[in-house]
Amino acid sequence: MATDETSIKVSAVARDRLAQLAAEHGTTIRSLVEDLAQGTPTQAEYAERAELARAELASALGNTPSPEAEAKARALLERLGGAQHGSQTAA
Repeated sequence: MATDETSIKVSAVARDRLAQLAAEHGTTIRSLVEDLAQGTPTQAEYAERAELARAELASALGNTPSPEAEAKARALLERLGGAQHGSQTAA
């Protein structure tokens, strides 16, 4: 094993599910887990993105969105994300 590699322990059930998911995506468990780790933002990264979005909106609109407007936008994005996820599972 190379020095930049490690192993993780999961239950046999989780391993089997990861194997099934990887096969369905035409990849390996390793790639599946690495893609998840690299492609999923941390809470700090989400906060940084939100702050950048606020700054961009303030620049474009001349003021920052109210907390209520942010909450509405967040709810809309969550609904859209849920709809997108639902369409992927139905395929």
